[in-house]
Amino acid sequence: MVDHLPDHRHGLSDRLALGPDPRTLHRHVGGCKVMGYTVEMMLDDPRAEFIAPAGLDTPLSRALGLSVSGGQVRWWTEAQTGQSFARIAPEGGPLKLRFTFDGKPTAYPEAIFRPSSSRYTRAAASLLAEVADLGTGPSQIARAVAQKFDYGHPDKRFYDGHDDSLPALGCDRAAGSCVDINMYFLAALRAAGVEAGYIAGAFFPAEKGDWCRDGHCWIVTRTAEGVQEWDIAHHLKMGTRDIAPGLNPKPGFRAALSHSLGLTMPGGGMIKLLAEPVLAEAPHRYVPTRMIRLQHPDIPAGPLRPQLDSVMP
Repeated sequence: MVDHLPDHRHGLSDRLALGPDPRTLHRHVGGCKVMGYTVEMMLDDPRAEFIAPAGLDTPLSRALGLSVSGGQVRWWTEAQTGQSFARIAPEGGPLKLRFTFDGKPTAYPEAIFRPSSSRYTRAAASLLAEVADLGTGPSQIARAVAQKFDYGHPDKRFYDGHDDSLPALGCDRAAGSCVDINMYFLAALRAAGVEAGYIAGAFFPAEKGDWCRDGHCWIVTRTAEGVQEWDIAHHLKMGTRDIAPGLNPKPGFRAALSHSLGLTMPGGGMIKLLAEPVLAEAPHRYVPTRMIRLQHPDIPAGPLRPQLDSVMP
């Protein structure tokens, strides 16, 4: 599996993005063993072009690129964030996306902390007034936001029907997914002057080990206390509103694939975020994902196994 991935981060016009055996990615940095890993998405053929992320540099690992089996790739740069995304034309057979990471700790891209303006990030005056009393630092704000949500996937989200900005929640506690909760959390952090960003990717819970079926998102902040990750949704799923920073309050492993809210598509349309692939043409529906698999030398298969194991490569 070979493809060309534009690489503007390192001053190169492009580089070969290969799908290596993750066992060859073990390296030593500063005397410590560094573990490379890959994330593979197996997709149903959408019979139309679709958009996919390319992996994200984080303090956990550097992203080496995306390789595609079963589709032709063209690369383009998202206008507001500068991220390279893949536009993939299916070839009619099985589709597999492989994201490769070398395990070398790397700084988050600076663009994560640079606010962009969209209906998903622009706070209405009512929301600014509401979050003004939530606190001043990430810990205070996180705990206050947790008091405003129950974890869930409601038919109507708190921002539905508001096409220009994010509204206030009001006095009632709202139901929300990780997407909804983090959207509100990000707005509250930035309103308080905290540098913060929104990350989308995949989370592999400990009980599954090396597989999952959908994406996840979380928040990163940068303050005098350093860079910290926050996952309010996982705290709520575990039955607590005592929020603390950390990548995995719910045991598991996560891989970051892209960042930011309100991404502009090639035709000018907008999507909330990009973790799982979406169709290139409006209304940019998600491409059905059969399985997301993790190949990491330190993460074994979990006790819960996917039913599709027998047909997955």
